[in-house]
This record gives sequence, C-alpha cells and structure tokens, in this order.
Amino acid sequence: MDTPLCPCLRYADAPAAIDWLERAFGFRRGLVVPDDKGGIAHAELHYGTSGLVMLGSPRADSLGQPPGALGGISGTIYLRTPDADAAHARAVAAGAEVLRPLEETDYGSRDFTVRDPQGQVWSFGTYWPEPPA
Repeated sequence: MDTPLCPCLRYADAPAAIDWLERAFGFRRGLVVPDDKGGIAHAELHYGTSGLVMLGSPRADSLGQPPGALGGISGTIYLRTPDADAAHARAVAAGAEVLRPLEETDYGSRDFTVRDPQGQVWSFGTYWPEPPA
C-alpha cells in the first residue's frame, strides 16, 4: 500500500506556489482546480512514486490559512530523497531560504530544512524509519 499520509497546505498565492514547488523541489502537477477568484480551490502535487501534497488558496475558516496569516508555522513537511545534495542544490538555486544547512545527523540521515517563498517549511533527507511490527 502506498503511503496514506497526505499533507494539505494553504498558500496566499497558490498558483505561484505550484510553479515554485515544481521548479524547486521536483513536484509534478496532478489535478489542479482553479477557484472563481484566480486562486486554487484544490491542487495535487506528486513527489516520487507515492508522495502527494494537496494545496490551495486561503479559505475563510481557521483551517484554511497560510503560515503568515497565523503568525508563523507549526511544523514542517519531511520529504525522503535518495540524493539530499542534489535536492539541496535545486532548492537553493530556486531561492529557498536555508533554515538548517545540509548535514549528517546522529540518526543516520543526510538532510536539510528550507522555507519556501510563501513561508511553508520543508525538510529533505535520506532518513526513512521502519514502521513498527
């Protein structure tokens, strides 16, 4: 079974975020549903063979706001990559703000953390824990 976890994010400028995430992180555009205000009602971006993130423009409810509208962030999305160095170079070249530099960790990963232009925080690394039996 593919990974059932799917983060859902809000962006102040969702169309620009989709373009940037494709260029900076290598996401592939799937379903994109525009709203009637020039934004995005729903979008699906694919990563690797089973990774998926959904995103859209802000909504009126409290669960539909980008990080800046809420005063900050509450977490980060972690993406497993076989080549953290290449992922880091691509993200930096696209203008990602490096929050934690590329490094080897005590738990056996090579990883880094960046902030995208609209405030979402992303971590990339080679770590992938085994699920409990």
